[in-house]
Amino acid sequence: MTDRAEALEIVNEFIQNEGLFRHMLSVEAAMRFYARKFGEDEDLWGVIGLLHDFDWEIHPSLEKHPHAGAVILREKGVTEEIIQIILSHADHTGVPRDSLVRKTLYACDEITGLITATALVRPSKAIKDVKIKSIKKKWKNLSFAAGTNREEMFEAFEDFGIEQWAHVGNVLEAMQGIAESLGLEGVEIEE
Repeated sequence: MTDRAEALEIVNEFIQNEGLFRHMLSVEAAMRFYARKFGEDEDLWGVIGLLHDFDWEIHPSLEKHPHAGAVILREKGVTEEIIQIILSHADHTGVPRDSLVRKTLYACDEITGLITATALVRPSKAIKDVKIKSIKKKWKNLSFAAGTNREEMFEAFEDFGIEQWAHVGNVLEAMQGIAESLGLEGVEIEE
């Protein structure tokens, strides 16, 4: 088993981009939220969320991510269980999302980007000020956070089995709990 400290060492070795690092922290927080909700191993689920995109900066294409990253994780001593779950978050790997943890990772991945973008356009830039109704509004505007794939997210939510906006609320709550780590604690607004 790789613990969080070991996972952070791997992440810090391969990630320079602060936005990508914060995305991985967001997914980690969401995975921990759901592990608690489902009575699963919070540390294991958190490590999976933290590591899932560790190789995106060095392999920013579907041809390599996350396959080439799996090789590195094996070299670093990460368990095959974690590696297979990470592989399952990419459709092109052929690794099925046939367990709760795999479905959870897939459902939590893309939505964090839309939530982050919604927070960043608020005057306060504070995730605490984001409401589900704001995310719903942004969801409908396909040019907003255009890099997030709404169709893929919707399919992930359907497969996960938790109603879309309940799930978005859960991920938002998880991210609000680590606002400072995400750089989304906000700024003072002068009146």
